[in-house]
Amino acid sequence: MQKHTISRRHMLKLTSLAAVLGFLAPMSNISSVRAAETQEKKALVIYFSMPETDDPHNMTRDEANSTVVIDGKVLGNTQYVAQVIQKQTGADIFRLESVVPYPMNHRELLSRAQNEQREGARPAIAGSIPELKEYDIIFLGYPNWDADMPMILYTFLEQCDLAGKTVIPFNTHGGSRFSNTIQTIATLQPRATVIRNGFTVSRNVVEHSEPDIISWLRSLGL
Repeated sequence: MQKHTISRRHMLKLTSLAAVLGFLAPMSNISSVRAAETQEKKALVIYFSMPETDDPHNMTRDEANSTVVIDGKVLGNTQYVAQVIQKQTGADIFRLESVVPYPMNHRELLSRAQNEQREGARPAIAGSIPELKEYDIIFLGYPNWDADMPMILYTFLEQCDLAGKTVIPFNTHGGSRFSNTIQTIATLQPRATVIRNGFTVSRNVVEHSEPDIISWLRSLGL
């Protein structure tokens, strides 16, 4: 019978391969467990958006700045981002609206927003906020208004307890990105985990932002 000999170099290669496979297998299992844990978490998208028109034709510059038109339908900038997140994650979704509706006229809207900021107003939220105890992840979206969140976001954050939840901010802006709003959210909800790597997009490119939103969600493992 012919004996099969294995060279020392070949034996070292086999040993190295086994070590690599032995390392990769546990890592693969860990990744699978983490993916399963993420899928088990329930998410809710809560957002405020204020499109200044619902007519896709003959928009003024201010109306165009606050909206995107998708398949002939007018959406607010933040509304569009919220819907993309909802579609990609399967989350539930809730739009924050004021009991006293905001005006669509740009000057009137700007005046009201500035007055609310100056007075520290807390606009009442219309409708019933979903039962938050059912959710582990809260995506929180808003436009940047004068380097701050719209004051209705303060109403929400002061009324609701997000302790133990992961809060993921996203916003739309005209150049100011998040300003200090993520820190404000963390201050108002100190017992929540507020993700600093939120998604922010300029109103000038929001209609083309879906690939970037998807990439961002993947970077968060969602």
